[in-house]
Amino acid sequence: MPQRGVGVGNRYEERMSHEKLWGGRFAEHVAPDMATFNDSFPFDRRLYAEDIHGSIVWAQALGAAGLLTPAERDALEAGLMQVHAEFAAGSFVPHPSDEDIHTAVERRLGELVGAAARKLHTGRSRNDQVATDLRLYCRTAAAQLDTHLHHLQAALVQQAAQHTATLMPGYTHLQRAQPITFGHWCLAYVEMLARDRSRLADATHRLNVLPLGAGALAGNSMGVDRASLAAALGFTAISENSLDAVSDRDFVAELLFIAALIGVHLSRMAEDLILYSSSEFGFIELADAYSTGSSLMPQKKNPDSMELLRGKSGRLTGNLMAILMVLKGLPLAYNKDMQEDKEPLFDSLDTLALGLRVAAAAVATLHVNAERMHAALDSAMLATDLADMLVRQGVPFREAHGKVGQLVRRALALGVALPDLPLAEVQAVQPDLDAAQLRSVFDLAQSVAQKNSRGGTAPAQVAIQVARWQAALGG
Repeated sequence: MPQRGVGVGNRYEERMSHEKLWGGRFAEHVAPDMATFNDSFPFDRRLYAEDIHGSIVWAQALGAAGLLTPAERDALEAGLMQVHAEFAAGSFVPHPSDEDIHTAVERRLGELVGAAARKLHTGRSRNDQVATDLRLYCRTAAAQLDTHLHHLQAALVQQAAQHTATLMPGYTHLQRAQPITFGHWCLAYVEMLARDRSRLADATHRLNVLPLGAGALAGNSMGVDRASLAAALGFTAISENSLDAVSDRDFVAELLFIAALIGVHLSRMAEDLILYSSSEFGFIELADAYSTGSSLMPQKKNPDSMELLRGKSGRLTGNLMAILMVLKGLPLAYNKDMQEDKEPLFDSLDTLALGLRVAAAAVATLHVNAERMHAALDSAMLATDLADMLVRQGVPFREAHGKVGQLVRRALALGVALPDLPLAEVQAVQPDLDAAQLRSVFDLAQSVAQKNSRGGTAPAQVAIQVARWQAALGG
């Protein structure tokens, strides 16, 4: 532990422990309810690593500007590292005067190194300090979300690889539409998640801008080198306007939007799997580890992992709305309202990280019932194939569509499947269509194989996409 500064004693430590950073102008103490209302330490303490990292770099910048002696700078760095160790070990003891993570760190630093701690805040405001902390935190969180998304994509690609030719009904309006493969279904969500990852990368580029050195709102007059600060903290750009630097929370709103949209994608996938796991469908079964039972009905196996993914998408969307409502009427520059940016952000990041882990594991361990999928296919789903055959024979598509529609209506009236419609009925609509041509259309595997355009559901195309994704994901 670093040695305390000269003259440090109990009176100094007591003063550091009870003073507010801003208390000199005030004659009265903050009311207890106001302190509770105002203090953010209970939730922003999770920014301790970012706050301490930023403070160490700031101390180095103050030293380079001649505002700290080498001994003071070294004492501050050693003290800050000790505070970090206490937080990391869970041994940091908060004090009622710790209204936020910044005051908590500085208060404890004063207890460790003495008067030098009071120089750390030179030229810095909590406004540019918290903006820096939050950007550092969001940068790390975005990278972690990207990793979770990668794992879910990998689980979906693994299932797709096993089911490139497993036929199942495709749906529009939740009505049977055309046959597809389960591998193709899996890859649809891989594409959605790829867009999410792209948005995260794009947002990271915009949030990786250094606000430190902007002061409270007007900039810094202490000769601190902001370019060196940016390099030391890993920022790729520096804020160009100090007012905007301390009041900008676009990056929080953008990250919350991305989280909400990921939640929507997870909800859509979950809804499919909830339906597919029901007795009525029976297409898939979730592993016991990602299902729950009923407190009353012993036979039940509920897809609660998917239902929670679906439900929590509303929570993620609500957090986005909360930050937009906080920001919509704020004048420049910093306002205390902006303290409300953290709880929705932290909640969304925590919720989504856990949800993505559960989603990846649930997808990786689900069982596909290929027989039930195939049994759900219906020859009527090949009506479009019949229209396509007429088109290849020279019938305009709109006319072909109408003719096949007449055949469907007639089959329904007679109570037979479309392939079993009497030839006379068929030829009444299309005279040159013979029985062999009609039979050749109603082959489900052939129908799927014909959808061989890039991105189509043909097994050959699904295999190509699986290989592409395996290479992109590294496995």
